[in-house]
Amino acid sequence: MSDDPNTDTDTAPSSTSTINSKALQARELEWAVNSAALEERHAATNGPIIRTRFPPEPNGYLHIGHAKSMNMNFSLAFQKLNVAPEHRRTIFRYDDTNPDAESPEYIDSIRRDLDWLGWTPERTTYSSDNFQILHDFAVKLIRKGLAYVCDMTGPEVKLQRDLALRRVKAKNVGQDPDEVAPIPSPDVLPGRNRNTSVQRNLQMFERMRLGMYDEGQYTLRLKMDFESDNPNMYDLVAYRIKYTSHPHAGRGWCIYPAYDFTHGICDSLEDIDYSICTLEFEVRREPYFWILWALDLYRPKVYEMSRLNIEYTVLSKRRLIKLVTNNYVRGWDDPRMPTVSGLRRRGYTKDILNSFCNDVGASRAENLVEMEKLFSTARLHLSQTSRRAMAVLDPIKVVITNFDEEVANIKQKGNGNDKNNESDMTFEVQNSPTDPSLGSHTITLTKVIYIDASDFRLEDNSTYYGLAPNKAVGLKYYGGNLICNKVIKNNNNGIAEIQCTLQSRDEGTKPQSYITWVPENGIPCEIRVYNHLFAVTEPSDRWEEELNPNSEIVYPKAMVDPSVREVVDAKNVNKWTSNVALQFERFGYFVVDIDTTYDSKSNNGALVFNRTVSLREEKEKKQLTNKEEQENAKRRLKQQADKEAKEIKMKIASVDLFKLAPEYEGKYSKFNDEGIPTHLVDGTEVTKSAMKKLAKEQMKHKKALANHNKTKK
Repeated sequence: MSDDPNTDTDTAPSSTSTINSKALQARELEWAVNSAALEERHAATNGPIIRTRFPPEPNGYLHIGHAKSMNMNFSLAFQKLNVAPEHRRTIFRYDDTNPDAESPEYIDSIRRDLDWLGWTPERTTYSSDNFQILHDFAVKLIRKGLAYVCDMTGPEVKLQRDLALRRVKAKNVGQDPDEVAPIPSPDVLPGRNRNTSVQRNLQMFERMRLGMYDEGQYTLRLKMDFESDNPNMYDLVAYRIKYTSHPHAGRGWCIYPAYDFTHGICDSLEDIDYSICTLEFEVRREPYFWILWALDLYRPKVYEMSRLNIEYTVLSKRRLIKLVTNNYVRGWDDPRMPTVSGLRRRGYTKDILNSFCNDVGASRAENLVEMEKLFSTARLHLSQTSRRAMAVLDPIKVVITNFDEEVANIKQKGNGNDKNNESDMTFEVQNSPTDPSLGSHTITLTKVIYIDASDFRLEDNSTYYGLAPNKAVGLKYYGGNLICNKVIKNNNNGIAEIQCTLQSRDEGTKPQSYITWVPENGIPCEIRVYNHLFAVTEPSDRWEEELNPNSEIVYPKAMVDPSVREVVDAKNVNKWTSNVALQFERFGYFVVDIDTTYDSKSNNGALVFNRTVSLREEKEKKQLTNKEEQENAKRRLKQQADKEAKEIKMKIASVDLFKLAPEYEGKYSKFNDEGIPTHLVDGTEVTKSAMKKLAKEQMKHKKALANHNKTKK
């Protein structure tokens, strides 16, 4: 559960409970104070209702961080505030202000994910439905002299803001800004357009709306405060020109409002009480409230919580898009992706995700959540709902040479089960060892069976409990032993077949372990075993190099016992719902994948399973194949090397990065005062564009150093 003392999930407050107004407090600003008239109007509209909103931008698929946000906005925030259930309202809003990045596919997927997770919004809205109102508010700001049309280019604006920030920093430490960061020209700061007339700006903004200018030629900027400590107050862009059709609003507009201008206004228009976002938006507080102040609109309370950070994962939308477009994964719903669609396809249910988000909670403390926390939550839920079956990932054929003799012995002793078939080797198995309501199924031992390659070795040792030549091991559900007598190899020196004999329980010693198996009529299938997407716990700026090459291991010739035949039919598989989950004994929890085309009636078509999570006890008991052991060893070595390299790098000051960091060793011979290389080792000058890239790398290292030192404290 959350470590926030305001969280209370045990009891629901009554309708007469007092709102805990201190629960979601954050930094206060003078612009955030509402007038008595605004407060009175808001109270008259909402009454006892407390309203939040969930406002994703439809520029990608929702990920597990959004699941945490939904949990906060639809549930946990109200619990923290002590709001009675009947007074809770949450609006689901598409924050759709950037048509270049948005699409109907994303809009549809977001809605489906919200529904699947079980959240019911008060209503669904679109920021784009307010385009006319937003436009009119922009005109109002122009009339008040608080907005102007600007022709400064992107590089010019960056130079302007950098200069303003340098001057503010100088002033804050008692230095003269005119000496430290002199203004070369009023055209730079405050800018050549800032003090133009209201009439000129009204005319030009109208021409922007009519499509009379090129994209990027003009923007509408807000006349804010170049002397603020917060760079987000340096005349933000409110509108830009884009000749792109909008996926929801259509072709009616060629100017689009920016996020910072839009979301606060929409919050106010929708009578939101609490605008909840993640901590990186904390610096957007000033512009959020300044815009509402300038328009004399109601100012909701704003609360920033820490974003969800999970081991071995990236949640940056930009990086997720790159994973898809660069074909590192199968798509947005790849089971390795942290998207809601990917997690659903991997077998995580809504109950698992919502329970996980509840346990993680919401506070302002930054932390890295262990992936094992999600895995443990999944095991807890799946162990209660999944039926058991036997499967083999990498099958080895086993011929039981005394099979007929053992069947005859069983019949002679009268040990046959009334439900047995002609072989008297059919066993009834409970679908769940703890929940009889899940029923049972039967499994038949046949003369030819298949065991997993991980359960057989040519060379035995004292710590290995699987099958080996001249060794007995227990056979699950049969009750007796399986003894390996002969190994037949193929032309490639691989194992073609193992010849074994059965040994009844009263004839042999009790085995140290039992192995699972699949009968001869097992269903061929493909099993995909998923591991971490990244080989390091915290992917860095070089995240593409840190992808785990073994994040997906495919077993194309796997087999599953035929008892699952009726429940794995393709007609029951849907990408937008949770599909059938099974526990493959000793291997973990698996779910039927959407690539399945299997028809249970004809017993034809592809059957595909994804591993959701391994069994906890499997770590100690399961013997890996040589290939898996080698891959794990390589991965451990790489992880250790990466960790050591990071520790070394975190001891290097940013000014010495290109002199001392191992990856830059021997590359450069000369450096400027900031430590940026100016010459290669052979004396060649480093180009300006290359120096800019290196400066960015240095800045990334500087930020990483700051975060590292902060964490250690």
